[in-house]
Amino acid sequence: MKKQTQLKWLFVTVFLLFSFAKINAQNGSVTGKVVDENNFYLPGANVVLEALKKGAVTDFDGKFSIVSVPAGTYKLKVTYLGYEDSEVNVTIEVGQTADVIVQLSPKKLNLNEVELVGYGNGQSKALNAQKNNMNVTNVVSTDQIGKFPDANIGDAVKRIPGITMQVDQGEARNIIVRGLSPQLNSVTLNGSRIPSAEGDNRNVQMDLIPSDMIQTIGVNKTITPDMDGDALGGSVNLVTATAPQKFRLSSTLGSGVSFITDKRILNGSFLVGNRSKNKKFGWMASASINDTDFGSDNIEAEWDDKFEYNTGAIDGDGEPVLEEVAVNPYTKSFETRKYLVQRVRRSFALNFDYQFNSTNELYFKSMYNWRDDRENRYRTKYEILDGEDITLSDFTVTNGNLTSFPAEITRETKGGISNNRNKSRRLEDQRMQNYSLGGKHLLGTVKTDWMVSFAKASEERKNERYVGFQSEYNVFNDNTDTEFPRMYAVNPTDETNYGNFEYDEITEQYQYTEEKDINALVNFEVPADFFGNGTVKLGVKTRFKNKNRNNNFFEYDLEDTYPTMDLTGLKDYTNTDFLPGSQYQLGSYVSADWLGSLTLVNGEAVPDEFLRANFDVSENVWAGYVMTTQQITNKLGLMLGVRVENTSLEATGNRIEDEEELVGTITDKNSYTNVLPSVHFKYTPNDNAVIRFAVTNTLSRPNYVDLIPSLDVVTSDEEIYVGNPDLKPTTSTNFDLLGEYYFKSVGLISGGLFYKDISDFIYQFQTEIDADLYGAGTSGYRVYQPLNGDRASIFGVEVSFQRNLDFLPGFAKNFNVYLNYTYLTSDAKGIRNEDGEERDDLDLPNTSPNMFNGSLGYNHKYFNARLSANFSDAYIDEIGGNQFEDRYYDQQFFLDFNLGVTLSKNLRLYAELKNITDQPLRYYQSISKRTQQAEYYGRRLTFGIKYDLY
Repeated sequence: MKKQTQLKWLFVTVFLLFSFAKINAQNGSVTGKVVDENNFYLPGANVVLEALKKGAVTDFDGKFSIVSVPAGTYKLKVTYLGYEDSEVNVTIEVGQTADVIVQLSPKKLNLNEVELVGYGNGQSKALNAQKNNMNVTNVVSTDQIGKFPDANIGDAVKRIPGITMQVDQGEARNIIVRGLSPQLNSVTLNGSRIPSAEGDNRNVQMDLIPSDMIQTIGVNKTITPDMDGDALGGSVNLVTATAPQKFRLSSTLGSGVSFITDKRILNGSFLVGNRSKNKKFGWMASASINDTDFGSDNIEAEWDDKFEYNTGAIDGDGEPVLEEVAVNPYTKSFETRKYLVQRVRRSFALNFDYQFNSTNELYFKSMYNWRDDRENRYRTKYEILDGEDITLSDFTVTNGNLTSFPAEITRETKGGISNNRNKSRRLEDQRMQNYSLGGKHLLGTVKTDWMVSFAKASEERKNERYVGFQSEYNVFNDNTDTEFPRMYAVNPTDETNYGNFEYDEITEQYQYTEEKDINALVNFEVPADFFGNGTVKLGVKTRFKNKNRNNNFFEYDLEDTYPTMDLTGLKDYTNTDFLPGSQYQLGSYVSADWLGSLTLVNGEAVPDEFLRANFDVSENVWAGYVMTTQQITNKLGLMLGVRVENTSLEATGNRIEDEEELVGTITDKNSYTNVLPSVHFKYTPNDNAVIRFAVTNTLSRPNYVDLIPSLDVVTSDEEIYVGNPDLKPTTSTNFDLLGEYYFKSVGLISGGLFYKDISDFIYQFQTEIDADLYGAGTSGYRVYQPLNGDRASIFGVEVSFQRNLDFLPGFAKNFNVYLNYTYLTSDAKGIRNEDGEERDDLDLPNTSPNMFNGSLGYNHKYFNARLSANFSDAYIDEIGGNQFEDRYYDQQFFLDFNLGVTLSKNLRLYAELKNITDQPLRYYQSISKRTQQAEYYGRRLTFGIKYDLY
């Protein structure tokens, strides 16, 4: 009944819109494109019929339309930062649409400025789009992306103000906008939602998409009513290249080296496109491949401040009496890890458009991304032996420091089967595809656009194998330097006596996660001069999403065949250049080739390894909005509107008993509606300055895995995982104030404040129960369950400066700078520790208090170079049961350098050196010097040649 009412309302509204269009049929319209001297589209151009003070801004494809124009002849003026103003005469006839193409020329004041055109072109495209948007945005064009040494979109996005990234194997993967977790932000491709292949969250894998496949990146930090409301931090829109006005061919061919492995890097790409002779049909095809053979060196530790031992006494039930001893913090487990990775990233795009006439256009856009991630991991894990089998005499405690103890040591190899796809490595096959069909129409004075799209993301890991052998011996626990903790054998020969490492397990697992999105939308816009020149826009959108995960896990009993490690194929990975330090010696492991060659049959399923992970979720969203944009005066603009989103969800999970018994499935349904009003003001005191103020409302839906109605009691780890289908969506009321000043010579200085009042944020609650609440014997177990916190707030400051330094004398005119800084402070209420007491010492997770980007560039007619820096401060990543257990993501400082040499108008050489600082991915526990993980990636050098014909 509700959806029928919505459809009736839509039909009535559309009828009124077209009636309004008929009333205004005595007027005409003008449409067109704005292009540069090379016929590249110019987004963000300001187009005005000066006599009527009526205008428009070009979209990402350089197109504009102005409707309801009285018949007559007018001067059409086009302005664009870094380009000469242009005026053309246009004649409007009753009931007709005039179509024009305006070509702009870059400003050329002197020789030095001519030499800066290549850099200024990309910068001016971004700044014009940013300047003329009604909401708070940051825009990066493809030309700017090319000036930074960024192979994937994640690395390019991290250079935008207020953005930081979480990395995976040295590449930026998960986006954090203004300090809010990746799952709180949305990512779209050409306006269509990108699904996530992550199994337990909504994160979009930004490192899956090559940067050279994207024309423009737009980050919307304030959301307008015609955008999806589930973008609590912000919305990132990736725009692919559109068919050019004339023939264009662009290609790149390069190579390089990863210094951690001294292995090669290969990359190549091409883009080709054209239009038919009558300019109606346009096409564009592009492809990209990047093949990198690299790796990482890693240490990990888990810290504790107590341990248990057997007192020798027996209680009334005949059980040994254990006593807990408090000591100074020590590493209860420690690992060294060596990763060897081959990452092959492929991407393909094919776009078409057909312009029937100046008022009707159809388009098709597609992209297919496919990444193979092959990995071997060699791990040594030292884990303290405590509890009933250990007495106090087995430990050495000196001045409160636990310095030696008996430990269980596991040497493990991760790999895959030996075939042409896996190559004896774990193969993670990730794919993301997106197909969109849409149209833009001008029906009288009604602007109409529509789109339907299908998108799918998947991650498959077949035949992922692990082999482990174990030994027990006494180890020294060296925590002298807590930043680089260490465990090593009291008797050094124990480390290399592989005959004493006994068979532990050989396993093989299968994982598959898939998410599908079907989107459909339609928008209508008509003139409506309530307070001045303005429009009314309304539309509806629906999204049907399904996400499911299907994992499996098998264990094989080969103990009789390979009772000890020395009976397998071994390979020594000892390397004095191990990046965390030469004090960590890896030794030998079962070789990946030996593991891959095994024929594994008659495996035994291990349900507790996969039952809780498997689920199926369907989520349908129906949304509608209405908004008006009014130019109240020549200087003051207003956008006012409301969006309503209805969400219905059905989640199915497994009911599990005794860890591994599948009793059945549990299905739960939920539905809720959010009303999201917003208002935006834009004040332009002069042609160069803009002041924006906005009050918006946004939301974030819970992660699917948190909503699954499941219960899993893991007896071996004394842990209980409980789903929470009653989780509420997180909502936020947002306040933004931003001032910008645009330099005439292409540049920007800006500063602003923002505040977010957040309700019902979600965190992982941990507690230790003191009763058998989940079955006999579960007293003392640790319970993990996602819960809604009460409220949180974020206050932030953003400043940005970018400019060509053309006011300097001599060669210094060729320098340019790019700087931005974001400060955040946050507060979270309603987070409880393991004792149920509310904590008042926490920031909102994933809120980095300081973020900085900077670059110094030099651009000459034949040469350009750039040194780029990126810094993000430490922040709390995971809330523990108490302060000692809290996990933090450490600060990061990346320094990159790239240069280019122009051989001709069409040909350029390039070279890039990444991660000059050898910045590791680092987590710490409770205090910054207490390392929980430190993973080093080394430096990478790439070089090659770029060809562009247009």
